[in-house]
Amino acid sequence: MNATPLDSEAPRDLVGVGIGPFNLSLAALADPLTGLNAVFYDQRPAFQWHPGLLIEGARVQVPFLADLVTLADPANPWSFLNHLRARERLFPFYFAERFHIQRAEYDAYCRWVAEGLPSLRFHHQVDAVRWNPERGLFEVDYTQLDAAGEAEALGRTHARNVVLGVGTAPHVPDPLRPLVEDPLVPVVHAADYLAHRDTLRAAGHVTVIGTGQSGAEIFLDLLRSRPVGQERLHWLGRTESIAPMEYSKLGLEHFTPDYTRYFHGLAEPVRDRLVAAQWQLHKGIDADTTAALHDELYRRTLDGGWPDTVLTPGVHVRTAGRLSGTQVELHLEHAQQKTRSRLTTDAVVLATGYRERPLGRILAGLDPYMRRDSSERHRVDDRHRLVLDPSVTGAVYVQNAETHTHGVGAPDLGLAAWRSATILNDLTGREPYPLPGRTAFTTFGLPNGQPQIPTTHDHRALTPLTDGI
Repeated sequence: MNATPLDSEAPRDLVGVGIGPFNLSLAALADPLTGLNAVFYDQRPAFQWHPGLLIEGARVQVPFLADLVTLADPANPWSFLNHLRARERLFPFYFAERFHIQRAEYDAYCRWVAEGLPSLRFHHQVDAVRWNPERGLFEVDYTQLDAAGEAEALGRTHARNVVLGVGTAPHVPDPLRPLVEDPLVPVVHAADYLAHRDTLRAAGHVTVIGTGQSGAEIFLDLLRSRPVGQERLHWLGRTESIAPMEYSKLGLEHFTPDYTRYFHGLAEPVRDRLVAAQWQLHKGIDADTTAALHDELYRRTLDGGWPDTVLTPGVHVRTAGRLSGTQVELHLEHAQQKTRSRLTTDAVVLATGYRERPLGRILAGLDPYMRRDSSERHRVDDRHRLVLDPSVTGAVYVQNAETHTHGVGAPDLGLAAWRSATILNDLTGREPYPLPGRTAFTTFGLPNGQPQIPTTHDHRALTPLTDGI
């Protein structure tokens, strides 16, 4: 492996770490900005978006207008509609009348953008980001990988600014972690579902854990593949109900820049309570999927009897282990009943979601400059920058690593273009992408955000409200 070469290039204006949809959005909006020197690194060989969950017919839960660029720049050449035009699919899409596109189609669109942008560098693993106070620049160390993913050469580049878009990682609950790491046991995370689908379909009894969107889609996909009366499927989850996603039009205004700004201005304890309480805004199941599930289950009752399926919310796995052969024993507890039971199954799919990837490994060199909140999480300002010591004159922006400061919209594809435009407006010091001042009919909070304390002589203000307003 070659040693780290000296950086002979001029410092970059921006170095991106990770090329998922959010940094791909940023790269697409940065592409037409002349004079902006940007590069984006990713260790993978090419762009992929949740390949294990591209189940036939599964749809993205945001409209096609929430592509990489349109909500900030509708005329941008990297829009979804321009992708359709380039592939001569614009008229078929027009007649299909689909506001929500399939996941596989969104993945194909993103791959088209990734293949066309010159600023992307795949096969590059970023190892560390440090601040060089003498040069007033960030040092970004990376490893260039060969086609097999092995280290080929070391490199370093310097940047005035950095943006982190390292994404999320599949979450495996602790009781099930040893089983996932055991190659003899078919226990897989939903992220790898399609790679293991044939094995799962052939299993005698399958348990899906997780009652969110992915769990529903996988349960439905397995159900459709099994004979009537011989389904042998369990679907379990921690949530107290198999709940629909909040998808009312005013409810969706929680995914607007207006709400993001409001949320960022709240006190830290309030923000933490809200994130936990608002799970149904983004962790429920869309209405089409619940309807399709019910239709499929109902169809299986037409000749009398019930399908051999068990759907039980409010359950968590206490412990788990492998029995003889490849069977799994799950020790379950029902939260409301406070009852326990055991379940023997031949395969398990963990639709247990994702967690933000920790930034500590990459940002260890910046740790002395980092400002943290009371829970030791990185602080993020209203322009999506890590709060660093004032001696650091460059900015480190984050994408989808700020739910605790910006709310449930942080991982939402619908805010990708707006956040990317916000970052580019801040980074360039001008406004290449003018953004709307108002985006929601709802007014979140009182004017100025200051509590109104009535005075003792204002008897009207002291009258208690009884109409629920």
